[in-house]
Amino acid sequence: MEMTCTLLRQSDVAKRLTAGMNVVVKPNLVVAKPATEGAVTHPEIVEGIILFLKENGIRSIAIAEGSWLGETTTRAFDRCGYSALAKKYGIKLFDTKNDKVVKKTVGDLTLGVCETVLNADFLINVPVLKGHCQTTMTCCLKNMKGCIPDSEKRRYHNIGLHKPIAVLNTILQPHLHIIDSICGDPTFEEGGNPVRTDRILLGTDPVLLDSYGATLLGYNPQEIEYLRIAASLGIGKFFDANTEIRELQPEMRPKTSAANQSQLVRKFAKYIDEQNACSACYAALICALRQLGSVPSKVGAIKIGQAFRDQQCTGLGVGNCCSGCDRHVPGCPPTATQILEMLR
Repeated sequence: MEMTCTLLRQSDVAKRLTAGMNVVVKPNLVVAKPATEGAVTHPEIVEGIILFLKENGIRSIAIAEGSWLGETTTRAFDRCGYSALAKKYGIKLFDTKNDKVVKKTVGDLTLGVCETVLNADFLINVPVLKGHCQTTMTCCLKNMKGCIPDSEKRRYHNIGLHKPIAVLNTILQPHLHIIDSICGDPTFEEGGNPVRTDRILLGTDPVLLDSYGATLLGYNPQEIEYLRIAASLGIGKFFDANTEIRELQPEMRPKTSAANQSQLVRKFAKYIDEQNACSACYAALICALRQLGSVPSKVGAIKIGQAFRDQQCTGLGVGNCCSGCDRHVPGCPPTATQILEMLR
């Protein structure tokens, strides 16, 4: 919660808020599971958003979501901690499965969109950065799929997910995106293999954020179809070497911990010589190894962590702390894509 408040207070978001606004917050509650499993938005992040909005005179606040096909949104609200959050702060919960649907036509596509989200004065998108079995990854752009009725979700799968996801984001254009990258599952949208990074991202360009998020997971953003379509529709631009990233409180980066690691992390830990590594750097290495599958025995354990700083080491190292290794991937932290390129 405090991370979210700090992030918002140091941004320019307050200047864009006006008392009397109707603000809708859209988390990812795809399934009724705790956020620690890597599938849904942490309620603590949304609580930080609520506190910030109230600080700035906003009284009309609602949380809107529609869980995936086969899941009950009310159950997700309860199990994921949002019913308690709504009661604590006196805010409304909207199940978009039951909302009035408004038809919007863009080019050759007519899409149904839930009225509550469409009519928001200020829409805040709070997705989880994680993998997806059909679209490779899910983050800002795909999270808007929770703002359509179940009938539309079925139709998207029939006509191909990528184009309608991109076109939907010409209709629903959140004013702010706050990405939950605390412990997203890089393998599957339903969670189960969380990898901790303890990181939250904030921005206004969903294509930029999603393409950057793709590199954090070890993917080439240009190979993700809905990102290419969204960029061609003018929704945003791709992350590149000229993108400026501002990091808050780098001195407070949490260290990785062997305690309560997911099965995915345990699987690849045998390839790593970790000594006092930050969570974000370690997670990037895990994501890269997941795509590579294994490391040849001749390579040896990959070094990572602050304990290697100013040391001369044989073998491969990850991050600026391991610049004394024979070969290393620079960055603080590097992305999974950069690590993957070096490993290959």
